[in-house]
Amino acid sequence: MMHGAATDPSPPHRLMIGRPELALIGITLLWGGTFLIVHQAMRHSGPLFFVGLRFGTAALMALPFALPVLRGVTRREWLAGTMIGSGIFCGYTLQTWGLQTIPSSTSAFITAAYVPLVPILQWVILRRRPRLASWIGVALAFVGLLLIAAPAEGLSLGRGEALTLVSTLAIALEIIFISLWAGRVDVARVTFIQLAVTSLLAFACMVPAGEAAPPFSWIVTLSACGLGLMTALIQLVMNWAQCSVSATRATLIYAGEPVWAGLIGWIAGERLPGSALLGGVLVVAAVIVSEIRFGRR
Repeated sequence: MMHGAATDPSPPHRLMIGRPELALIGITLLWGGTFLIVHQAMRHSGPLFFVGLRFGTAALMALPFALPVLRGVTRREWLAGTMIGSGIFCGYTLQTWGLQTIPSSTSAFITAAYVPLVPILQWVILRRRPRLASWIGVALAFVGLLLIAAPAEGLSLGRGEALTLVSTLAIALEIIFISLWAGRVDVARVTFIQLAVTSLLAFACMVPAGEAAPPFSWIVTLSACGLGLMTALIQLVMNWAQCSVSATRATLIYAGEPVWAGLIGWIAGERLPGSALLGGVLVVAAVIVSEIRFGRR
């Protein structure tokens, strides 16, 4: 256990993987399974309505955890929840919009472009310069993601691809915002606020965007509510785990998302080429390399 190192005068040098890291790996697996679900749901719904219903459900799921302490919400927590929620709204709406016209595997590949953005934004916003090992890990993870999900005919930047590419900036900012406020706010309150803000922004933008509510569909309802439950769990775990896990390290764990998406596709009958297997090895190597402390005994 990690606590044992504090009492050992000369602890062995080892890879430290604790409960926060394991929790992030677990939610990344869930995260990777969402692309195919959203892609199928987009045949029956517009992106804003689906995002609003998804995150509205997530907010309701998070409410029981936040309700006992919601009365003590502070201005800082309103600001944190609004900032994170705005990032989630922009990222997920653009990504969902893109999934109307591109396959889930292509979306997963383009979304992975947020991986090298996080340490850069962390440097610019938080003034935390990443270590050399983090840069090497990010590079390995990004190359691995290219091998995992890049289509054989190459990447064509149509409207769906462009929307998804822009969404990566918002996703990277979301991770930075979580790290910015981690440890200074109540996790349950901020999680509920950010989910509610995302839902309200999505529903509010339907009118100016000219998107009408779709006819009732069990596919849309079950998909959105199921993803809402998963989203609430994912956001709670992210906010809790990133109190002790750095943004760069969390990003490297999140880089496994397309790996899980590829495995889920393989289980569903898709073939996983050798290049994708090599990419998965590189992503695992990236997590290990990121833990190396150059110059330490």
